[in-house]
Amino acid sequence: MPRFVLNETSYHGNGAIQNIVPEIKARGFKKVFVVTDPDLVKFGVSQKVTNLLEKDNIPYELFSNIQANPTIQNVVDGVDAFKGASADCIVAIGGGSAIDTAKAIGIINTNPEFSDVRSLEGVAPTKHACTPIIAVPTTAGTAAEVTINYVITDVENNRKFVCVDTHDIPVVAIVDPDMMSTMPASLTAATGMDALTHAIEGYITKGAWELSDMFHLEAIRLISSNLRAACKNEEAGRSGMALGQYVAGMGFSNVGLGIVHSMAHPLGALYNTPHGVANAIILPTVMEYNQEATGEKYREIARAMGVKGVDEMSQDEYRKEAINAVKKLSKDVGIPENLKEIVKKEDVVFLAESAMADACRPGNPKEPTLEDIIKLYESLL
Repeated sequence: MPRFVLNETSYHGNGAIQNIVPEIKARGFKKVFVVTDPDLVKFGVSQKVTNLLEKDNIPYELFSNIQANPTIQNVVDGVDAFKGASADCIVAIGGGSAIDTAKAIGIINTNPEFSDVRSLEGVAPTKHACTPIIAVPTTAGTAAEVTINYVITDVENNRKFVCVDTHDIPVVAIVDPDMMSTMPASLTAATGMDALTHAIEGYITKGAWELSDMFHLEAIRLISSNLRAACKNEEAGRSGMALGQYVAGMGFSNVGLGIVHSMAHPLGALYNTPHGVANAIILPTVMEYNQEATGEKYREIARAMGVKGVDEMSQDEYRKEAINAVKKLSKDVGIPENLKEIVKKEDVVFLAESAMADACRPGNPKEPTLEDIIKLYESLL
């Protein structure tokens, strides 16, 4: 039986951050633990939120000891800092890294029996909702503000692990395009292609159904028609991407993903490859691999990406057009075409084994073998 979990409240549009203080007051929170990353502090982005807290005399403590691919140690340090702060809520400002770290901190705080961060991998049987989180994304990509997932890097074992827990979803999402306006074009492109991957994988995953399909097709349309403009920092493009990535998150969080993400996660763990870049490079190749297991869905992907005349095309034709539309968008926003500059050939078997063990793999519409994954990596070298 399908289940759908979403934020209880979300705010959208320029200036949406003005709702943070009223939400804090309405919920009776007394002290805020602000989780963000050092670059957002350095460039004054997180201050857009902390200035609002200061203006209303709301006490807060800042935690920014977070890496681009957050580690187990980052989470452990965050849990200790949260306890020391005597805060009663979390405001997470950033991309997936900050929001994912906040989720892990919040879960461990209310479920201390899971203080070993590795114990949260997969679907952990936590009993209590995490410390209340107000999530403020600064990238248009991960949709961590509306998902029940988070990803942590296990540095010792060179792997990322995915945690899936309905108890971790932020109570409030603040999706404000103004908070995304300082993203450089390269990060806009990478996070935008991450969002497109969420939408496409969520649309073809084994768990997909009518309600998730509705979100994913609209997300594909919004992302494909706005990402190029967002990379040029045009306001309409930023707004379209802010909404598109959130809509994609509403869908995939509830139905799962596939082997694009399974193959991308090990690249982030081993080489620190930006997650969106890894997804974007791998996506067209995996779409080709999966096409025989997708029925008529590639026709609707092609249509959502603006391809004309899809109803007159054969199945082979519209599948090819859908894949080509993804390739063209990726190229237009400056994503590399292959993994030659990233992957070392001697690491391929380890990467493939990690991908097979990844939590996203079972959702893939076509059941892959280890040999399949090895060949997919090798085809991108």
